[in-house]
Amino acid sequence: MSKAGWPLQQAIYAVLAADAGLGALIGDPPRLFDDPPGQSALPAVQIGDGTETDWSTQTDAGAEHDLAIHVWSRAGGRKEARAILARICGVLHLAELTLDGHTLIDLRFVTSQVVRESDGETYHGIARYRAVTEQQ
Repeated sequence: MSKAGWPLQQAIYAVLAADAGLGALIGDPPRLFDDPPGQSALPAVQIGDGTETDWSTQTDAGAEHDLAIHVWSRAGGRKEARAILARICGVLHLAELTLDGHTLIDLRFVTSQVVRESDGETYHGIARYRAVTEQQ
């Protein structure tokens, strides 16, 4: 395990929290969480679960990361959730982030979806990203 998961999450949080366009969509201060508080105001974004897989070579230690970003909205329809996902993609896809103790080789958008939650009012957007990191 490269232990790059937490530095990657910290860098993603920092770049998303600093983006004024995203802040305009999710509030100021931005409702951007690792673990959202109960009954938080919507819309909100969570940096969700991720997996880390060994991607090492004979000479370099590295990891491949599959991570999820979650969006929740109650704006009536999928439009707001999709707009937030699009803004996040604009910030993260191919971003050059600085990680503590690791080098980000690549960060790419993979897929997204928006589904209606069982309460009939909340829309849940999920975007998946793939990152490759090397240990410094």
